[in-house]
Amino acid sequence: MVPVRRNEQSWLPDIFNDFFDNRWMERANCTAPAINVIENEKEYDVELAAPGLTKEDFNIQLDAEGNLVINMEKKNDKEEKKHHGRFLRREFSYEKFQQTLMLPEDADIEKIGASMEHGVLNVHIPKIEKVAKPEINKQIEIR
Repeated sequence: MVPVRRNEQSWLPDIFNDFFDNRWMERANCTAPAINVIENEKEYDVELAAPGLTKEDFNIQLDAEGNLVINMEKKNDKEEKKHHGRFLRREFSYEKFQQTLMLPEDADIEKIGASMEHGVLNVHIPKIEKVAKPEINKQIEIR
């Protein structure tokens, strides 16, 4: 399973960096939650760190190419009200996130499931059950 990276420009124009003179403080590359991918002989499990989020914040789907797409959007309306203005730059929490994973050929896409527990999103991807192949080096009897 391979994450697909997409380069997107920052929404914050450089003029704001110049105005607030915060170029000395590099933005930490932590806008994406940590992901673990575990494989065993029967399945793949994807664990995504999601502290403070709920299952309603996520949308998981398969795209047209058969990739697993995990979208997250957190609405922070309550937090907005306690500030006396609007944010020009905000990095305290994840607000919007998308991760695309290329699924392996043996993933059983019909049986993918997900759950949320203790701040971790778990996506369970069973493997297609292998059917025993007939013996290749088999002697064929001539009648």
